[in-house]
Amino acid sequence: MDIVELFEKGGVSMWPLLVLSILALGTILERIWFWASISLKEGAVVNRTLEAATRNWQAAKEMALRARRQPIGRYLYAPLKLDNPDPEVFRLALETSADDELAAMRRGDKLLEAVIALSPLLGLLGTVLGLINSLGSIRISDLGTASTSGVTLGIAEALISTATGLIVAIISLAFYRLFQAFWHNQVKIFRRAGGELELIYRQYWLAMEDSELSSKPHPAEVSEVTEK
Repeated sequence: MDIVELFEKGGVSMWPLLVLSILALGTILERIWFWASISLKEGAVVNRTLEAATRNWQAAKEMALRARRQPIGRYLYAPLKLDNPDPEVFRLALETSADDELAAMRRGDKLLEAVIALSPLLGLLGTVLGLINSLGSIRISDLGTASTSGVTLGIAEALISTATGLIVAIISLAFYRLFQAFWHNQVKIFRRAGGELELIYRQYWLAMEDSELSSKPHPAEVSEVTEK
C-alpha cells in the first residue's frame, strides 16, 4: 500500500493530519537547529563575559555585545549597558531580560501542543466516519452472509486514521518533552550566570563606595580647616 492509497483509505481526516504533521516537522527541525546553535556557544560566552567582568566592566560589556545574537549574550548585556546602575537596578535589568529571552525560547511550543491535542482527535474522527460508512450499508437480513465480508476490511481501513493521528501525536510529544528539558536547563544556566554577574557587580559597587568614602575628608579635618 503506497502513500496515496493509504490516504485514500484513511478518509478525509488524513489531509488535516498531513497538514499538522508538516507543521510539527517544520517546528521540530527549527527548534533542533535553535537549541543546537545556542548549546554549542553559550558556555564560552558566559565564561568570557564573567572573566572580563572581574577585571574590567567595559571589556565585559563588549564581550556581551559581541554575543548579542545569542540569548545568553543579550541577557548579560542588558544590565552591562547601563551606566553605573544601582545594584537593585542591575538585578531588575537581569530579571527583565531573562523573562524576555526565556519566553522567546518557548517559541513553537503552542503549535506542538495543538498538534499533540488535535492529532488523536482527528484520527478518531476519521475512524468514526469510516465505521459509519462501513456499517451504514449493512442490513439486518445480511448478517452472517457473504455480503458482509467487506465490512471487516472497511473497519480495518477506518482505523488507519486513528493510527496516523497517534503516530503524529506521539512523535510531537516526544520532541515537545525534549525541548522542555532544554528550556529548563536554560533557566538554570541563566540563573547561575546572572547570579555570578550580580555578585561581581555588587562587590565592585561596594568597593567603589568605599573608595569614594575614603577620598572624602574627615569631618574633624573640615572643622580644623574652617577654624584656621
